Amino acid sequence: MIVRIMGEGQVKLDDAHFIELNKLDDELLQEMESGDEEGFRHTLGALLGAVRRMGTPLPDDALEPSELILPAPGASLAEVREMLSDGGLIPG
Repeated sequence: MIVRIMGEGQVKLDDAHFIELNKLDDELLQEMESGDEEGFRHTLGALLGAVRRMGTPLPDDALEPSELILPAPGASLAEVREMLSDGGLIPG
């Protein structure tokens, strides 16, 4: 799966990693619902860090369609709320 982190680029990520990513996504969703800004910042950083760690960056000139788009590290709680689907940032 191709994942885009806004402002950074694209990463190729094996589907097997989505179990771990979904746990972080669920935690992020709970923090957003409760308005926990500090927890939101921490978990968003952990989610983006996990994608970077587990994925393989694509070259900057690659134009692959992204199957998943994640917010930039500095995105606000309000900006991420606008990106959410019913199940969070990550499907499943």
